Amino acid sequence: MARIEYCDTSKSNERTREILGKNRNANIFRMMAHSPSYFEQYCRLGGAIRRKGELDPIVRELAITRTGILCEAPYEVVAHKRMGKNVGVTDEQNAALEHWESAACFDELQRAALAFTDEIVKLRRPSDATFNAIAAKLTPAALVELQLSVGFYIMTSKFLETFDIDMQPVTEEI
Repeated sequence: MARIEYCDTSKSNERTREILGKNRNANIFRMMAHSPSYFEQYCRLGGAIRRKGELDPIVRELAITRTGILCEAPYEVVAHKRMGKNVGVTDEQNAALEHWESAACFDELQRAALAFTDEIVKLRRPSDATFNAIAAKLTPAALVELQLSVGFYIMTSKFLETFDIDMQPVTEEI
């Protein structure tokens, strides 16, 4: 059960209700709607991460899901395993993300991105070796997008866990 009540969206402004509707009125967004201006900007950046830029969407979703795993945010993991499937992440890859280091289902780029993700989440900064390995495989734009994706979903995972956002069944494609 969430630590505070979800926003009473019947009292929300039209723009907030519109954004909520576009996002299935998901619990995470109903909580964020307490702060309409932050909520709108959060969704704007989240949309850019998911729909714009040049980072391969499979690499992005693997990194985001791994971030949720490392931040112990089940809501995030479940949501992004589904989103990953929608862009081509395999069931085998989703199942292997807990222990990706020993899994054979990831290519060289995906492995470098996952190592980069692990070090961003676990350490103050990625080691030079890890940074150089992923930088050799991505354009500067895609590298920036990968780092910002991981950072954004660290924040998201911490938000979910801070407010103890309730899981909800979702059957439609995201």
